[in-house]
Amino acid sequence: MLTVGWRVLLLSACLASAEVPKKCSAPPEYPHTSPVKRYSPRKSFAAGEKVYYRCAEDFTPTRGLRAVQCSNGAWTKLTLKCEKKSCGNAGDLPNGQFEYEGNSYLGEKVYAVCYAGYTLKGPNYLVCKKSGWTGQFPTCEEGETTCSSPAVANALRPPGEAFRVGDSLNLTCLDGFQPDGAQQVTCGPEGRWRPPPPRCLPLPTPERDARCRVPAAARNSNLADRYMSKKSFASGERVQYACDVGYVQAGGSRYRKCVDGRWSPLHLRCERRLCGSAGEILNGEFIYTGVQFGDTATAVCNEGYVLVGRATRTCMSQGWDGREPVCEAVDCGEPPRVADAELSGSSEQPYAYQSVVRYRCRVGTLMGPNEVWCTQDGTWSPPPTCQDVTCPPPGEAGAYWNGPPRASYRPRDSLTIECKRRYARTGPSVVTCGSDGRWSPDLPWCAPTARSVRWGN
Repeated sequence: MLTVGWRVLLLSACLASAEVPKKCSAPPEYPHTSPVKRYSPRKSFAAGEKVYYRCAEDFTPTRGLRAVQCSNGAWTKLTLKCEKKSCGNAGDLPNGQFEYEGNSYLGEKVYAVCYAGYTLKGPNYLVCKKSGWTGQFPTCEEGETTCSSPAVANALRPPGEAFRVGDSLNLTCLDGFQPDGAQQVTCGPEGRWRPPPPRCLPLPTPERDARCRVPAAARNSNLADRYMSKKSFASGERVQYACDVGYVQAGGSRYRKCVDGRWSPLHLRCERRLCGSAGEILNGEFIYTGVQFGDTATAVCNEGYVLVGRATRTCMSQGWDGREPVCEAVDCGEPPRVADAELSGSSEQPYAYQSVVRYRCRVGTLMGPNEVWCTQDGTWSPPPTCQDVTCPPPGEAGAYWNGPPRASYRPRDSLTIECKRRYARTGPSVVTCGSDGRWSPDLPWCAPTARSVRWGN
């Protein structure tokens, strides 16, 4: 009976020892997080004990619980999610726009791009730092866009200090250096060289190096700027490419990898951005050179309408720049006033395109057209004038005419001219003063007859 009792006691002791909760080893590591410092020296934790995590530097918590708990020798899963801190929107750039390098994370840049016809003043980028977007805020001022001479260390300096949009340069490295990037660069509409100028690096030594040099630019794309400060990359390291300004990813991957001193092929495909329609214009239309990045749409109004606003829109990386212009009906305003004349004809206001008014002189003679009309450019055609026109008295010797002598005659006055005795008339007997101050038909002339000549001798 005593032996049985010992067996019962021994079994109870074994069961009790089996139910002791297990301890946990050091808590696991999670991306972008770390346990708070007070837990770092410890290597074991009791069952039910909690460990709190915090986000790594440059990251911020977005959701989930910060703690894990030791449960039967294993840690519960951490639900805390940490995302890289972001600077958000850099703001508005009058007469231009910002192009973001990525998601506005710390260390990334946002580039200023001015619209066509505006020049960038100040640095062309801001940097995302803990305090927000840092750097001198750029401005876009009206004027011709130019690119300054590219400053490339260990390279021949190109002639000139400023270059126009569309100008291209071939950059050459000094002896003992080789280009790392595209040697031919073109001045872009935002005042930056595209692709970015290369670097001139020392020629490699003959020894085998498993590291990769900075990869060159690809078709319509370039290496992301954050890699430009590096001179080489370790085997297994990846880099990211970004499409050029005005281009969007149409397929493939942005990444390539350094493998034993060689870069894997880049399959990124970047195509020009499509802007689509520039809008609809009532009483007008857009004339397009195309609808892709860099193309233009020019507004043209129908006959009788005039354009209000900027005529040309350019397809930019964020769509068509500017706003849609409008076509307003032509209004010539009041017809020009003519001294001593009165108007007749259209009296509707405003005076639209092709409206016609007529003039009639109260005093004098109308010189020029008696009608003027409203033209396409919103002005009236040249008006007439009223002038006091007279005809001189006939001065033909041997002639006389009806009525008392006068110093002058007005238009539409008529005279009957006869020749004196012993003179013969050649020409009409009746003449009328014309609106041009001349007699019509031409004045006759009186010639002495043969008898009068003989008597005169």
